Amino acid sequence: MKVFGITGWSGSGKTTLLVRLIPALVARGLSVSTVKHAHHGFDVDRPGKDSYEHRRAGATEVLIGSANRWALMHELRGVPEPALPELLARMSPVDLVLVEGFKRNPHPKIEVWRAATGKPPLFPEDPQILAVASDGAVPGCALPQFGLDEIDAIAGFVVRAVGIAARARAVG
Repeated sequence: MKVFGITGWSGSGKTTLLVRLIPALVARGLSVSTVKHAHHGFDVDRPGKDSYEHRRAGATEVLIGSANRWALMHELRGVPEPALPELLARMSPVDLVLVEGFKRNPHPKIEVWRAATGKPPLFPEDPQILAVASDGAVPGCALPQFGLDEIDAIAGFVVRAVGIAARARAVG
């Protein structure tokens, strides 16, 4: 599996770019999965649901399955947070995994940067950032730059950066 990251400060538009980029890559015939890092506790379950009660009772893992999807929740219960490679190893094989967050990990990335966040660009300190997507000119940036609406161009850049070829989609 190839891995490519979307990085940037909170509020820069990483998720917005990611959800627009996925269909552009899928349209190129690629299978795509995502990994999202959360800096805080999160819950994909709700109090009162059976699976929530299973976890609350002390289960380490709870797997929920249906005709449409399945989800595995794993409680760390004091064990250190798994690193990105460990999380990737748990995923089913696909052509490309897009990673949102994990900005300190050594995988190729595009930075989403907006001056309005008030934060400096990350690219000067991270050699793994190969390009920048922004809503305007990025001062001092010699890397390839894309407008946030240049989704097809960004998709092409990602495909070339990780060295995978787009495939014709099967018709029928």
